[in-house]
Order: sequence, then C-alpha cells, then structure tokens
Amino acid sequence: MAGCVARRALAVGSRWWSRSLTGARGPRPLCSAGGAGAFPPAATTTTRRHLSSRNRPEGKVLETVGVFEVPKQNGKYETGQLFLHSVFGYRGVVLFPWQARLYDRDVASTAPEKAENPAGHGSKEVKGKTHTYYQVLIDARDCPHISQRSQTEAVTFLANHDDSRALYAIPGLDYVSHEDILPYTSTDQVPIQHELFERFLLYDQTKSPPFVARETLRAWQEKNHPWLELSDVHRETTENIRVTVIPFYMGMREAQNSHVYWWRYCIRLENLDSDVVQLRERHWRIFSLSGTLETVRGRGVVGREPVLSKEQPAFQYSSHVSLQASSGHMW
Repeated sequence: MAGCVARRALAVGSRWWSRSLTGARGPRPLCSAGGAGAFPPAATTTTRRHLSSRNRPEGKVLETVGVFEVPKQNGKYETGQLFLHSVFGYRGVVLFPWQARLYDRDVASTAPEKAENPAGHGSKEVKGKTHTYYQVLIDARDCPHISQRSQTEAVTFLANHDDSRALYAIPGLDYVSHEDILPYTSTDQVPIQHELFERFLLYDQTKSPPFVARETLRAWQEKNHPWLELSDVHRETTENIRVTVIPFYMGMREAQNSHVYWWRYCIRLENLDSDVVQLRERHWRIFSLSGTLETVRGRGVVGREPVLSKEQPAFQYSSHVSLQASSGHMW
C-alpha cells in the first residue's frame, strides 16, 4: 500500500465477528430536530427532513434545515457544498476533494497481468481504482448525536519534535466518500456550526454553491497536505460484514536513539445483512520491515463493543500505530 510520504506503506487486514440476534431490514427515514441535529442513516426522496416522535428530543420542535438536491452520479462536488452523511446522518460542508486509490477485494480483477497487491501476505490481488473522497467539516451540533462513531476527530497530527508523545486532533474534521454525500441547499449564510467554517469559507450568493474557499483554506491545505492526504482505501466483505480501512502516514520521530514511524488508520464496519452482529474481539498482527512481529488481542475496539443492526448498520473509529521501520503490514 502506498503511503502519503516517500512510498511508506502500511497494510491492514480483517476482523473477528460474533453473530447474535436476527431481524428484518426495512427503510429508514432521514430525520432532524431543530438545534439538535440527530439523524438516522439513509435518505428519503422528499425535499424536507422530518423527525419521528420516537427520536425527537423533549422540548425540541421541527424546523426546516434545507432542500435536498439530486446526488451527483458523475463529477465531483465543489468546495462549499452542504450535505448530509448518508450513513452517520450529520450535516457537513465539503472543503476539497481527494483522489484516492480504492482497493476493493469484493471486485475481481479482470486484468490478465498480475495485479498490484498493496495489502501484502495472504490477500487477494486487486488493482486500485480511482475514487473520490472529500475533506469535510462536521456541524458541531450533530457531533454529540453520532453514536456510531467512537470520535469525530478523524484527523490527528504529531506534535513538534520536542514532544514526541503528543498528538493533536482537529474535532469535526472528516473524510467522506462520494457516494455518502446527500447534497442539499440552505438559505442560511452560516448553515454549519464549526469554528473553522467562517475562517475557511466565504458566503457569495452569486456562486453555486454559495460558499467559496478563502485564502486561509488554500494555505491550510497546502501546509498540511502531507498529513491530510488520503491516498489509499482498502475494502473487503466477509460474511456480509464490510470493512473499509484508510491508513495515513503521520511522520517520523526519534525516540531513544531510534526512529519511530507513526500512522493513523480509520476503520469503518458495516453490516450488510439482516442479522444483528456485535464486534466482541480484536486480533491484530503487526509486522514491521525491521523484522518485528507483534500480536495484539483484546475485547472490542477503542473501549467499545459496537452492535450493528438494521437501525444502526455501521460503526467507525480511528486509532494509531507506530513501527520501527518506514513500512509494514497489519492483518
């Protein structure tokens, strides 16, 4: 797998699952409460969002947030595009796109020559295909209601060299696949509540969408490009559980007269079946090209044992790993 800097690589594999109850899958309406911003996954074909009484917070009233647009089947969304996340339901705004290589092991390669195999030992050989992701801001009002995310800071940075242990996070900054974007329009000049919204975007009613990039956004993107860049995405489905992994190279730090290479990785788990499943255990094998092999086992992930059901079919979390060499693999 190609990394973000100097072709450093990290490959990530699968998970163990335990199955439990069963249930029928049905349609789920897209909903919202005024000020609260809690949305179940999936969208309806109506132009306004509604909140069912089952999910409505006490004392909250329904209010119009915007009008849906037709999702783009071709082409990219522009900077300033407002959207709802089709899986996690939050409101957001597009900052800029990333062109990633998607290695989908559920799609057989038809090429006669030997395919690229970025995941390493024991993996299906697949070729990456170009796929659009977006750097986005999450509306701060919705963050407390995204229950199927272990955190909403999908982006972390290493501290300076004087403090090799510290990590810095930017809350409410996410990566979203093109097909997860449900675009909408709003008449509000500040439709997304995030501390970076007005620093990065300027309202211009003559434009469509009516939010354009400020110079501060361009400078921030250029300065942090090596640590923000999304270059590779890996996906595989096992027994109707789809695992999507996005690794990011964060940089190198010196510790005890040796080099330590840091990565972060984002993992999304999706239940594509009608059965209810729960993640009970993690089992990692982490290999560094320095020759070390580490095994990590334990209950759940990031302190949770998420249940994936028809109502909440997905779970996403981010974590970090350090290697003694610039490349390695995780299974």
